[in-house]
Amino acid sequence: MAPAVVLLHAFPLDKRMWDDVVGPIADSGWDVVVPDLIGFGESVLDEDDLDETPSLAAQARGVLSILDQIGLSNVVVCGLSLGGYVAMEMIRQDPSRIAGLALVDTKATADTEEARANRLRVADQVLESESTEALSRAMLPNLLGATTHQTRPDVVEKVRGWIREADPIGVAIAQRAMAARPDSLADLASLAVPGLVLWGSEDTLSPRAEQDLMVDAMRDARFVEIPGCGHLAAVEAPEATAAALITFLRDVERLPSAT
Repeated sequence: MAPAVVLLHAFPLDKRMWDDVVGPIADSGWDVVVPDLIGFGESVLDEDDLDETPSLAAQARGVLSILDQIGLSNVVVCGLSLGGYVAMEMIRQDPSRIAGLALVDTKATADTEEARANRLRVADQVLESESTEALSRAMLPNLLGATTHQTRPDVVEKVRGWIREADPIGVAIAQRAMAARPDSLADLASLAVPGLVLWGSEDTLSPRAEQDLMVDAMRDARFVEIPGCGHLAAVEAPEATAAALITFLRDVERLPSAT
């Protein structure tokens, strides 16, 4: 039996960002699991969650717990941006569960001091204002590619709405967790299963040099560039994203360990 596919969403969105990708993958014969990460979408949060030190480890444990609940021990994990960070943390926690790894518009290096300080500042701001309105204005110009901004106003407005709906507590927890994340290149190097690095050609948040580092780190990696989209390839170019993932999944399925 082919492994199921787990799709992990970007910051500060939720599982809805995969809506146009799930159908083609499912139609191609794979079971698809699309969870909301802690603090987003339908997940439950309250102020007490801020008392614990936010971490990607907790996010990964949450995903692994969902897999336990539905009885999945053999999965291909695909993470976009924050989802990629969580996927790499899953490798550290339970690599035996991972049959393949797809990293989309993300990076394996840790934040610089400047980036870390900015994340912590944003976390404080959204908690103080109890709103993500300012976050949507700040993020949107760089979150989507120039082509999307110029030609797809419907996508721009959809993403703007998703950011505005995000829970400020969830945003703060995720920002603090990402600020504390480790470098994951050594973890990628330890991974024996196939990997895919998928990148939107207009993504300035996770530049091409970061993609090359991940490809070079993995033992069995493929690289696919999707033209005309930025940091949210699954939203900006869902058909191309789904096609690339399906091709990768077929590669994984052909391996003896995936059956």
